Amino acid sequence: MANSSRVTEFLLLGFSSFGELQPVLFVLFLGLYLIILSGNFTIISVIRLDRSLHTPMYFFLCVLSTSEVFYTIVILPKMLINLLSVLRTLSFISCATQMFFFLGFAVTNCLLLGVMGYDRYTAICQPLRYPVLMSWRVCAQLAATCIVSGFLISLVATTLVFSLPFCGSNRVNHYFCDISPVIRLACAETYINELVIFVCGVLVLVVPLIFICISYGFIVRTILKIPSADGKRKAFSTCASHLIVVIVHYGCASSVYLRPSAKSSSEREKRSRGIWTSRFLPE
Repeated sequence: MANSSRVTEFLLLGFSSFGELQPVLFVLFLGLYLIILSGNFTIISVIRLDRSLHTPMYFFLCVLSTSEVFYTIVILPKMLINLLSVLRTLSFISCATQMFFFLGFAVTNCLLLGVMGYDRYTAICQPLRYPVLMSWRVCAQLAATCIVSGFLISLVATTLVFSLPFCGSNRVNHYFCDISPVIRLACAETYINELVIFVCGVLVLVVPLIFICISYGFIVRTILKIPSADGKRKAFSTCASHLIVVIVHYGCASSVYLRPSAKSSSEREKRSRGIWTSRFLPE
């Protein structure tokens, strides 16, 4: 290899190919960032202040919104700075740290959506046992399990990426340190690392999604047994926002991560990631 020196920093190419359009993108993404923050802070504040919303469903929504706030803080501020900056470098440690936290919060969100599906199942299909099945102690344990599991999986994935040698190009064709654009810069065989990450992705995305689908299968069957049309409509309305987020979340996430190889379209990744980053805009 022509350049055998160890990479100590990464250059985030981001949207550099857009040239003079970058200030426009800055305004667009800044507006998006402010909407995401204000929307999620509004959700958190309303849930905390309104005692009638102190239920398991809104508790998990509050945790999800909090996780989403930190998720966007990990990605968007640096991206906004880079849109107006010529110096778009990120140190090796900073890149690894960013990947660890964004993966941690992303995986946590996936797991929380699965838990929220279970909450809807127990509320609609097991209403008499709901107070016991979803007690505050159980809710706290489920939320803590999602967070701890999310960051443990993130630690595994980040370690698998940054344990590889980086001694060639340091140009990351993305606007933050995501797995695929970083791991393709490694100057060693990455098949095993990618395979393990792929398996983790399947566990994180597919298993909760299957669980959600099974839960909603029982939910639909139960709702169809409700005699009144108004009762059916109210039951479906409690699940609508969760279903919309699940569809957008898993659709974009699967297009980015459920591939056994990192050699894929970077531009498609950027579009998918952009949609995924903004998936929790307030309803």
